[in-house]
Amino acid sequence: MFIAMNRFRVVPGSEEAFERMWLDRDVYLRSVPGFEAFHMLRGPAHEDHVLYSSHTVWSSKADFEAWTRSEQFRAAHSRAGDTSRRAMYLGGPQFEGFDVIQTIEA
Repeated sequence: MFIAMNRFRVVPGSEEAFERMWLDRDVYLRSVPGFEAFHMLRGPAHEDHVLYSSHTVWSSKADFEAWTRSEQFRAAHSRAGDTSRRAMYLGGPQFEGFDVIQTIEA
């Protein structure tokens, strides 16, 4: 299992627009082999930003990497560079990838 995360530092006052952008977007993940789950997380508020993180679970790192080369990935990220969206962020998203070494479930 592989978990892919992106951290977003959102400018205070832009939280509603950021969340609406994610909630209203077209979702392409369900059709991608190896996709298991997606979560958008709202974290703590700081003086200069509110932390958000996308959290995607994949069957394997190879499945995640295949997603990043797919037409679905290009479609999902086609508006990522819009200048109207850049004003919401302090810098770009920070990617973090993790190989799962242990899982405990209820």
